[in-house]
Amino acid sequence: MTKADIIESVYEKVGFSKKEAAEIVEMVFDTIKETLERGEKIKISGFGNFIVRDKKSRVGRNPQTGEEIEISARRVLTFRPSQVLKNALNGGVSDETEGADDDDDEEGEGDE
Repeated sequence: MTKADIIESVYEKVGFSKKEAAEIVEMVFDTIKETLERGEKIKISGFGNFIVRDKKSRVGRNPQTGEEIEISARRVLTFRPSQVLKNALNGGVSDETEGADDDDDEEGEGDE
């Protein structure tokens, strides 16, 4: 799905003009982007969490030569789907986490 597909879907479902639908979709994406740039977490209930993590620099290896190289520090974006989304993707089949809510507010959760 592309941004144009999302705009088309908003246009069809909400009834705004295509221009208004495009502006709304752009505003939503801009708001998400600005929030993530500030390093803030975004939680969309029933969908999931977008989390920005700071990774420290570390030593890695070139797999072809075995030469050690430094991997620079960086910020990475992770997405953790909610249990509702996971269940929807699996056709409503629940597992042992049935009944779990999607309040993943605990700090440090999802660090790999």
